[in-house]
Amino acid sequence: MAARNSELADAIADAVYRVNPELILFGLSGSELIQAGNRRGLRTASEVFADRTYQQDGALTPRNNSDALIKDPGQALKQLLQMVKEGTVSSPQGTAVPILAETICIHGDGEQALLFVRQIRELLIAEGIVLCAFGNQAGRAKL
Repeated sequence: MAARNSELADAIADAVYRVNPELILFGLSGSELIQAGNRRGLRTASEVFADRTYQQDGALTPRNNSDALIKDPGQALKQLLQMVKEGTVSSPQGTAVPILAETICIHGDGEQALLFVRQIRELLIAEGIVLCAFGNQAGRAKL
């Protein structure tokens, strides 16, 4: 809800700031939550999903849509690589949507979650993308 509702996003960002202004606020890339965190002066992490499809406005495809989940690991890895290297994701309608991939959400409840994480790590390393703890090293992927 905070991805689209600016009032809710502002309330969350304010609450995080009050708890500890050094915390990093994670939110869907391009979302109201990321914008609210930036307005509040928080460090933010733009989150992407390798195994979800995105609409032309950058929103995730609703889970009740048949094309919301990407079930083919190869297709998910291809999408992730596009997000990380090109800064875009292709919508089901074929539109290249701008996206910032600073962290990747992995659904841990999937049957092959651990294997998928290993595949992602191997792919990114093979592509020369340096992985590091979030925010530790300027100029490196924060994945």
